[in-house]
Amino acid sequence: MSAIEIYDTTLRDGTQGAGIVFSLEDQLEIVRKLDQLGVKYIEGGQPGSNPKAAAFFRKVKKLRLKNALVTAFGSTCHPRKKAQDDPNIAALLRARTEVVTIFGKSSDFHVKKVLGVSLKKNLELIEQSISYLKRKGRRVIYDAEHFFDGFIAKPDYALKTLLAAQDAGAETIVLCDTNGGTMPSAVRTIVGEVRDAVKVKLGAHMHNDCGMAVANTIAAVEEGATQVDVTINGYGERCGNADLCVVIPNLQLKLGRDCVSEEQLRMLAETSHYVSELANLVPNDQQPFVGRNAFTHKGGMHIHAVQKTSRAYEHIEPEVVGNRRHMLVSELSGRSGVTQKARELGIKLDKKHPETYKLLEKLKKLEQDGYQFEAAEASFQLLLRKATGKHRTFFDLAGFRVIVEKREGQPISEATIKVIVDGKEEHTAADGNGPVDALDHALRKALEKFYPDLREMHLSDFKVRVLDARSGTAAKTRVLIESSDATSTWRTVGVSENILEASYQALVDSIEYKLLRDREAD
Repeated sequence: MSAIEIYDTTLRDGTQGAGIVFSLEDQLEIVRKLDQLGVKYIEGGQPGSNPKAAAFFRKVKKLRLKNALVTAFGSTCHPRKKAQDDPNIAALLRARTEVVTIFGKSSDFHVKKVLGVSLKKNLELIEQSISYLKRKGRRVIYDAEHFFDGFIAKPDYALKTLLAAQDAGAETIVLCDTNGGTMPSAVRTIVGEVRDAVKVKLGAHMHNDCGMAVANTIAAVEEGATQVDVTINGYGERCGNADLCVVIPNLQLKLGRDCVSEEQLRMLAETSHYVSELANLVPNDQQPFVGRNAFTHKGGMHIHAVQKTSRAYEHIEPEVVGNRRHMLVSELSGRSGVTQKARELGIKLDKKHPETYKLLEKLKKLEQDGYQFEAAEASFQLLLRKATGKHRTFFDLAGFRVIVEKREGQPISEATIKVIVDGKEEHTAADGNGPVDALDHALRKALEKFYPDLREMHLSDFKVRVLDARSGTAAKTRVLIESSDATSTWRTVGVSENILEASYQALVDSIEYKLLRDREAD
């Protein structure tokens, strides 16, 4: 079986997703990552659309890519212009890419209602545009837009558009499910018919409006497609595109179709998370293969079984795609989950020891009160240390006060705090952008005199969850805090009917975790 060529369109189709914007430097970094991952084609966007796009094609030429070819993307020429006079075609040529991808209409409905020309004229536009680009020395990939809808409505005409592209010199014809509404069974049937009618390579470009983008991509490959169009994390317009991070491992690990090397496949999770950060989007923990929860186990029986053999509840080894196994600690985990997590943290805990039972009972009680340690492993590590006598107290709280007032129409928050460190009292105050931020600043300001390494630390995320909305403003709240320094990120939790008290609990855990970790590293 032939290898599958990966065509990534994150920088074009992916950026059409709501809320996704990449700077020019971000785009170049993504190109580097995709090249390292072994992607064959990287679609750089439409060079004639805006100045940033034109700048991208100038700068990307300076990158020394080992695996990928960057492609410029555009449409067939305007109905009232010849290819040699069309400004968008000219922009494609100015991009000076070896490969150009152009799209054209395959649906008679779109030809008549959207493009507004005759069916014959559309065939001429396809032929003329590809022929001209070929004469200019470009390799051409043709995207048959709305192909599946067009084939279902008028199969003879849809095939004529493909044959026009083939006869004009397109080396690959990509069948597009542009509206994302086709089912896998229809994809199989249609790709099978197209495979028997055309001679050039086939590709598949699937949208996810029915949640079928990955399934349809796999179906197309099984029927003969050898190129797949994907985006990292499935980013894209409306409901997104086929997810590169799901398509590649499914093809390679489940169907035995080579896409990238084994070493490159191990970069998959890292690449997924890296691009999430550039997009300023929270990674999808439930994402297959690369999500944090893809190999996460919470139920006690599951954890116990996985400890014996990972095949009990895992379809592949997580390291194959660069992920890792997580054992969550919760009321469902049982002794196996607690001892496994303790082992991961370097703490020996006997499953049959009485203190393990006590720890598990305390854990269950805390979770009943609203604590959630599966999302706050730093707090769980501190709980574990306290239960096993390995905890160290760095300071004691004498008291704190937070004031919120409005001055000249603007809310002002100020926190005053008193702590005791080795018998010495420190009393200080700080402002902040809100009461929790003020409390965080005041606490660290009071402690930095004794622990200078706290200056490296900052609060990077803050989440509040109301646990019982029926209680209204008296409801218990859970606060999850994410903190970071130069080397790592950790999460802590606090629960109280008072949001400031819950926040203080999480802040103290965050600081104590930082101090413990730094001193153990010395």
